[in-house]
Amino acid sequence: MSSFPVLNVGFSNIVFVSKILSILLADSAGAKRLRTEAKSENRLIDATCGRKTRSVLVLDSGHILLSAIRPESLAKRLETGDNHIGEGEEEAED
Repeated sequence: MSSFPVLNVGFSNIVFVSKILSILLADSAGAKRLRTEAKSENRLIDATCGRKTRSVLVLDSGHILLSAIRPESLAKRLETGDNHIGEGEEEAED
C-alpha cells in the first residue's frame, strides 16, 4: 500500500501535498482577489472552522482553500513532514 503525503491545514482537515500550488498570506491583495473570485465561482473551500483566515492555498484544481493556520506554520509542516497537532495548538493560532 502506497502512502500519499498530506498536509494538515487545521482542525483535522487535510489536503494532498501534490495538489498545492502555492500558500499565500490571507491579507495580501492578490489573495483577497482570488478569494472573491473563487467564492463567486463556487470554488472556495473554507477549512477555518469559523476562525480568522490566516492563509490561502491555491490548489491545482483551481479551488482556493482557506486555513486558520499561518503560512509559516504550514510551510514548516511541509518541510518537516510533521502534521502532528499539539494540545491547544490550533487555538493558539488565534
